[in-house]
Amino acid sequence: MAAGSCPLTTHVLNTGDGVPAARMAVSLHRLDTKMMIWNLLSVGTTNEDGRCPGLVSREAFTAGMYKLRFETGSYWENLGQTSFYPFVEVVFTISDPEQRFHLPLLMSRFSYSTYRGS
Repeated sequence: MAAGSCPLTTHVLNTGDGVPAARMAVSLHRLDTKMMIWNLLSVGTTNEDGRCPGLVSREAFTAGMYKLRFETGSYWENLGQTSFYPFVEVVFTISDPEQRFHLPLLMSRFSYSTYRGS
């Protein structure tokens, strides 16, 4: 799937070192509201620019509650460092799946923030 056709994109930045967070595992999940369990939709790894293209197709992206899970602990371990957060989960609600959504993660070993970008 081409990155431009993906309705959901993410970008992970290692703000402590001022570089993109390359080679971080990312997974996308959707909440089953009847069973109240998270269903895994896809997995990926950030590229050298810290981006993880192609997480979900336009057809599979419907209204509902989702989460992006970032494996931050493994990322820092691969750099020979420790971190306070073993993973970061960003939970968000999609009411209009026709829009494009960009969810960046800005992180250091002891903090993180996120926002809805465009």
